Amino acid sequence: MDTEELLRSVYDAFNARDIDGVLAAMTQDVDWPNAWEGGRLGGHDAVRDYWTRQWAAIDPHVDPVDIGPRPDGRVAVEVQQVVRDLEGGVVAAGTVVHVYELRSGLVARMDVEEA
Repeated sequence: MDTEELLRSVYDAFNARDIDGVLAAMTQDVDWPNAWEGGRLGGHDAVRDYWTRQWAAIDPHVDPVDIGPRPDGRVAVEVQQVVRDLEGGVVAAGTVVHVYELRSGLVARMDVEEA
């Protein structure tokens, strides 16, 4: 699987609320942003707990618009995101950039940048 296929599969799994599917594409020691509450998370258990809490309170959906390499070897994904409350009302919508660092074909780190 190439990098673009890997990342598209991650977004598909996230939108389907398939935590195990997303975690399968990550290193065990993944470094992940806690974009909802602030700070960073480390490892599968922390990411699983974060998404479980997040999905109990809000309904985020992310669609990759553009995927491309950066000169430093990381991969940038322009993402259209819509965050809804549990009743379906839009809380936030817009474009952000997710920047991935890969190791051995798996996501090792993700950062969020303004588009």
